[in-house]
Amino acid sequence: MSIIRYGTEGNTGTGGQALPFAKAVAAGGWLYVSGQTPMRDGEVVEGGIVEQSRLAIENCLEIMHQAGFHKDHIVHVKVFLTDARYFSSFNKVFAEYFADAPPARICAVTDLVVDCKVEVDLTCFKQEL
Repeated sequence: MSIIRYGTEGNTGTGGQALPFAKAVAAGGWLYVSGQTPMRDGEVVEGGIVEQSRLAIENCLEIMHQAGFHKDHIVHVKVFLTDARYFSSFNKVFAEYFADAPPARICAVTDLVVDCKVEVDLTCFKQEL
C-alpha cells in the first residue's frame, strides 16, 4: 500500500504562513482531507455562516477532486462550528451539496484557530483497482 500526500508544497494559512501538514493524504483507497475553513488565497473570506459554509465545503471538494475522488466517494464529514446557533443554517447548506447521497457526519461546537465560523473535513473511500 502506498501513501500519497497532496498539497504539501505552498500550503498556506491565514497571513500566508506555511502550514506543516498535507491538504490531503490517500492510503489504501481512503482519502483524508484536512480541515478546511472559508479561506481564499490564505485569508478568511468575510461573510455569514451560509457563505462561509459554502466556501469551506467547496475547498474540501476541490482538494478531493484534485486527488481523483468524487462526491460519491465521501463516507464521513466532520464539521466544527463556533456557535450552536449556526447548526440549522449549516444543515441547509450541507443539504445543497449532499442531499442525493448523504455521508455520515459529526457536527461539534468549538473554538477554531482562525477567525471564522466553520471548519469542515472529509473522509473518502474509493475501491482500489
